[in-house]
Amino acid sequence: MLRDISSGKDPQIGAALHLLAALQADVLLLSGFDYDHDLMAARAFAAGLRLQGLDYPWLYALRPNRGMQTGLDLDGDGRKGGPGDAQGFGWFAGQSGMLLLSRYPVQSAGVQDYSTFLWRDLPDALLPDSLSPAARAILRLSTTAHWQIPLLLPGQRSLTLLAWHASPPVFDGADDLNGRRNHDETAFWLALLSGQLGLPRPATPFVLIGTPNLDPEDGEGRRAAIRALLAHPALQDPAPRALWSEADPGQKGDPALDTVRLAAPGGLRLAMILPDRSLKVTGSGVFRPRPEDPLARASALASRHFPIWVDLQLPD
Repeated sequence: MLRDISSGKDPQIGAALHLLAALQADVLLLSGFDYDHDLMAARAFAAGLRLQGLDYPWLYALRPNRGMQTGLDLDGDGRKGGPGDAQGFGWFAGQSGMLLLSRYPVQSAGVQDYSTFLWRDLPDALLPDSLSPAARAILRLSTTAHWQIPLLLPGQRSLTLLAWHASPPVFDGADDLNGRRNHDETAFWLALLSGQLGLPRPATPFVLIGTPNLDPEDGEGRRAAIRALLAHPALQDPAPRALWSEADPGQKGDPALDTVRLAAPGGLRLAMILPDRSLKVTGSGVFRPRPEDPLARASALASRHFPIWVDLQLPD
């Protein structure tokens, strides 16, 4: 498998390598990337990108909460050890984590991993009544991860990334556990920025980057937190747009902002990059090639999600 990753012989991986090489990002955050302790898969993927002419000397990943067993029967199926009994839904430990690839050094000593933060400790947490006391005592807020990662830029300057990948607000029951947790995974950043958690606020300049997994206008979910984040006075929303988009009848949002197109409910904006207001945005977009573009086939094969990008200039 690792040979296929680095060589690009697997069609989907080869398409992803080709697409990302065309994107030429200085810093790249991938979600849905399986974690292993020695980052062997990540290193093989980076080697594949290097063969495409894109070199990322620095890789960073931590074990995600997906597949990390709690020892409880969280999903109520009468058995323990299933994917629904993990801190985040997963069939195995490390499934569907996040991976950061960077041309700039990662300042590992300054990394903050908030993935162990308990859901119950979030102010005004929307914990459902269906959760048992035992579950409340150990269930983490992050289904995947929440990270703070400082990068060392040229001129000895730093840029901090606040990265996360939230649960989709669907696939649950009447208690709306996933919908509530999705909301609170985004509300975590609001609490951190406001100083409610008793943790240091991130130093500027910083960028929120990741997958809130919730469209502020369309689809299912509780939108209060994502709308508050988009309107936060410390942040700016570049609103990356695709060069082309399809008509999306019945949807409220602008289809040019969509980062995924599903059979139902249609196009959704599920990924975001939100710089703080000290940074100057010089460009942004959704990397969605036109149908006649040679990259369109690679885009369709690599993922049903479209990469988003933002060009930033540091303050003087």
